[in-house]
Amino acid sequence: MPELLAGILPILCFLLVGLVVVLGAAIRIVQEYERGVIFRLGRVMGAKGPGLFLIIPIIDRMVKMDLRTVTLDVPAQDVITSDNVTVKVNAVAYFRVVDPVAAIIQIEDYRRATWQIAQTSLRNVIGQSEIDQLLKEREAINERLQHIIDEATEPWGVKVSIVEIKDVELSPIMIRAMARQAEAERERRAKIIHAEGEFQAAAQLAEAARLMSQDPAAMTLRYLQTLVEIGVENNTTTIFPVPVDIFAFFLDKQRGKTD
Repeated sequence: MPELLAGILPILCFLLVGLVVVLGAAIRIVQEYERGVIFRLGRVMGAKGPGLFLIIPIIDRMVKMDLRTVTLDVPAQDVITSDNVTVKVNAVAYFRVVDPVAAIIQIEDYRRATWQIAQTSLRNVIGQSEIDQLLKEREAINERLQHIIDEATEPWGVKVSIVEIKDVELSPIMIRAMARQAEAERERRAKIIHAEGEFQAAAQLAEAARLMSQDPAAMTLRYLQTLVEIGVENNTTTIFPVPVDIFAFFLDKQRGKTD
């Protein structure tokens, strides 16, 4: 009996070690933000996870895929806009994998591919825009970039959620030219506003003159009011208003003698 146990014990130990090795190769644990894409004899079987599951050792192979959002910095690009202005533009893109199987079998490196698409799309969109659009319509350009990049990466199982242009660098010569343009525009608006004010003031004065001409007493009251306003100030000048009717009387009399 002891000889039998001595012969069986190594076999049991060997089987136990083999079982532990097989279980270690079969057990897989995937985090909540990951998925495991299973390949069986080279054929994709789908994505599993999160949590613990078993695969067939040697026959199955698992590739983990991270589903968290990735921040992608698009380096500065020297671009010529449609109105022949050279600018340097950089951007940032946020994307994540929504289809782990497609991200594995449809593209070799989805991160690098998305990075390249973001660079080329940024150059193309900026090259088709004018400098004023780039500075004033930033949100529209961001939405256009996001749509173009997302449409290109959709077959790879990648979803681009946000694309933002971070900075637009202009040459010093262009900055000075834009400053002169802005100053000229402000002067033009100031002159227009001043002219509109003069026009409105002239219209109001003409209306006031028309109303006072209908009643001569109104003109006299206006003279008296002006005298009161002048008298408030500390001066030694005294002004006596003379009714215009007096001058009209002498003018009519002079015309009578001439006739």
